[in-house]
Amino acid sequence: MTHALPTPRGTLTPNRPLADLTWLRVGGPADWLFQPADEADLAAFLAALDPGVPVFPMGVGSNLIVRDGGLRAVVVRLGRGFNGIEVAGDCVIAGAAALDAHVARKAAEAGRDLTFLRTIPGSIGGAVRMNAGCYGHYVADVLETVRIVTRDGRIETLAAKDLHLAYRQSTLPDGAVITGATFRAPAGDPAALEAQMADQIAKRDASQPTKDRSAGSTFRNPVGYSSTGRADDSQELKAWKVIDDAGMRGATLGGAQMSVMHSNFLINIGGATAADLENLGEDVRKRVFQNSGITLEWEIMRVGEPAAK
Repeated sequence: MTHALPTPRGTLTPNRPLADLTWLRVGGPADWLFQPADEADLAAFLAALDPGVPVFPMGVGSNLIVRDGGLRAVVVRLGRGFNGIEVAGDCVIAGAAALDAHVARKAAEAGRDLTFLRTIPGSIGGAVRMNAGCYGHYVADVLETVRIVTRDGRIETLAAKDLHLAYRQSTLPDGAVITGATFRAPAGDPAALEAQMADQIAKRDASQPTKDRSAGSTFRNPVGYSSTGRADDSQELKAWKVIDDAGMRGATLGGAQMSVMHSNFLINIGGATAADLENLGEDVRKRVFQNSGITLEWEIMRVGEPAAK
């Protein structure tokens, strides 16, 4: 990247490897990694940054494959100045870098129910962007507003409806960075909420490879298919089931594996490259389509360029 970059108050690192910032521990370098000091620093930097320079907001890398060739962009990663959590009445205000689990616990202590966030890996910015959810509850159910910094450096507050939240997706202005969110959380007894979260953790640990290097669920659950593969809005299949039916539980490629414990978890069993992981995922998609006619959609975000040949 040949563009001259603005000088921020935060940390700006050139040619920064990203593998250690992702849960899968793979991926090449970003041209630049920017860790802003605060929201004003982020806004000033983006306002002064050449509009032709791509910007990629990155959370804690829990749902991400960075390809081996890295990212030709300024990667924005929010840190301590963006991880505050506050409870005011029935509202929970959280910075984008606050971990989902921490927000759930802090809310529960104050008698507010955001327990569904407890077992979702990652941070609030990613949870909002992907409309994260589990146990039948989604961010869309409780989100009130989102605070963003636009690509041209404006600080804005958007209503939840402006994001058009849908299954594992939202609409945000290109290059916008989420800096915080406000949720309206139902009331609950703190002790009961804590017990509920403990139960959720136990169930998750019993059924998912939480000790392995993964990025959470690999593929979205197929919606709108019957068991024969024909469109049927009354049916919802589980991704793990169609993967199993295609014989891909435990499948490996290089250092990548579809987990034996839960076949919708793509894991790095040691020494995997990003290409190993992505190519194994594509093999799974091909086999599932051949077996059932269902096209699995990636839930894990894949970004960047492949390694140079």
